[in-house]
Amino acid sequence: MKTNKSYSKRLRVTRNGKILARVPGQNHFNAKQSGSSRMRHSRAVSINMSVKDRSRFLPS
Repeated sequence: MKTNKSYSKRLRVTRNGKILARVPGQNHFNAKQSGSSRMRHSRAVSINMSVKDRSRFLPS
């Protein structure tokens, strides 16, 4: 099965094998959000994926 390239470009795998991704909803219309909300969205978050999804979306 081929790797889903559009999805794999949005993810980053750390040395320990954690999968990090950006928090969604941070591209535009951010002026009405509070400063703490904007800062919270700027960080990457860890994603828990099943082995089936990991093999489908990420290269081995």
